[in-house]
Amino acid sequence: MFSFDLIATSNNARAGVLHTPHGDVPTPVFLPVATQASVKTVTPRELREVGATMLLGNTYHLYLRPGVDIVRDMGGLSGFMGWDGPTLTDSGGFQAYSLGSRVRVTDDGFQFRSHIDGTNHLFTPESAMAYQQALGADIAMALDQCIEYTEDIDEVRAAMQRTHAWLARCVSAQRPDTAQALFGIVQGGVFLDLREESAAYVTSLDLPGYAVGGVEVGEPKATMYSVTEHSAALLPRKRPRHLLGVGSPEDLVECAARGIDMFDCALPTRVARNGALYTRAGRVNIDAAAYRGREGPVEEGCDCSTCRSFSVGYLHHLFRSRELLALRLATIHNLRFVMRLMEEMRGAIIDGTFPTYAQAFLESYRPAAEEVRMAQRERWLASRGNAP
Repeated sequence: MFSFDLIATSNNARAGVLHTPHGDVPTPVFLPVATQASVKTVTPRELREVGATMLLGNTYHLYLRPGVDIVRDMGGLSGFMGWDGPTLTDSGGFQAYSLGSRVRVTDDGFQFRSHIDGTNHLFTPESAMAYQQALGADIAMALDQCIEYTEDIDEVRAAMQRTHAWLARCVSAQRPDTAQALFGIVQGGVFLDLREESAAYVTSLDLPGYAVGGVEVGEPKATMYSVTEHSAALLPRKRPRHLLGVGSPEDLVECAARGIDMFDCALPTRVARNGALYTRAGRVNIDAAAYRGREGPVEEGCDCSTCRSFSVGYLHHLFRSRELLALRLATIHNLRFVMRLMEEMRGAIIDGTFPTYAQAFLESYRPAAEEVRMAQRERWLASRGNAP
């Protein structure tokens, strides 16, 4: 069965252990995203080697291809993908948000056209639970409605109330004999009073864990941190707290400092495939001419297999030559960077030195410029309605 032990705190930062049917998970923890039962370019063995302890699968994508019944019949998500550790599945709510013009949300659920073949489908709270139970993840997320942070308070309140109604239906639909833990999601946009209302309702259901949703959807980082801190403080101390869709190194540190235990995001692997590699000083563009012929690893002292075996000049060559090996080596490096960050934060929390650790990291790490991040966001918004 699922449970959580909180073992140490340092200010608001927390260290604990998730106990799941597929094994224990130390927290804080980052979940690499295995969208279609695969973390792109790397194997389950390599995920273990970089320090991954839990993966996230995408219900929407697995429902469309290969189909949840196939995954169930082939051993569930862990058995299907050859991963012997714990898994979490999202409900498909964020994909509904991402589909843009391809989706229509009603009180019943959301109707959408497949990005694969254009066929029509309906996700309801009941079907989202049935699909996640078939996938066999250790943690399932309740179906929720995520909307733009720029929407007015009436629209945000309506989406929040729909999320609450869907959560009640998810609870009713969950099989009584399941070992799967259901997490409810706190919504409310950037409106702190709505966040309070949402947390009060969601926590009243006494669930095994809780998630904070509706952040990192285009809002300024200061706003995201404020909403996260306010929401986390409203959640039960002895239950795990998951922040959905956040994965920049600086955000992981900032939000762990605000009381978050669990994170997931495709960002570290996605930017790796585009030649952006993490270092303690910030992201570097390995495609830049400055790395041509350069000896030494991407980062001195990095213990990943990429840095132990290959020079930065070689990685530059692979990316410039469009060799597929480049994607794998860069992904291994970024994932190990993030996993090591989680390990270091956990150690600092247990030692009671987290505030000093966080300050030192944030002073040395140079995040991507806000205007660059917002421009990337605008390009994503313009592409909505295409394949997510």
